[in-house]
Amino acid sequence: MRPRRTPARRADAGNAVAEFVLVAALLSLVFAAVLQIVLAIHVRNTVTDSALAGARHASLVGHTPDQGAEVARELITTAISPSYAEDITVEEDHEAGLVTVTIRTPVPVVGFLGPGGVWELRGRALMEDPS
Repeated sequence: MRPRRTPARRADAGNAVAEFVLVAALLSLVFAAVLQIVLAIHVRNTVTDSALAGARHASLVGHTPDQGAEVARELITTAISPSYAEDITVEEDHEAGLVTVTIRTPVPVVGFLGPGGVWELRGRALMEDPS
């Protein structure tokens, strides 16, 4: 003999499909948000590392600040996109013996696009002593 369906069980019939759709949509949004955060961290770390590499290059004896900026620009262009390497400045502080590379780059909001703010990331290196 089969058990009889109670009215409560009949009301739940077919709910699994609706629940799956709602949960899958929510999980998709969470996954996309995590991917976006990972992309933003990747861009920040890559630009910061490029600024450090440019500062190290510019701090070497016989190299100019423009060469350091070019190294940073090349690294960012190769790793991310040329649009992230448009605003690079290099400053030499002879009193402190430092070279500072400053890169202003957009914050990726939706993929690599979006009206996000601007990060100002710096890399510093000690200047070599020419003697």
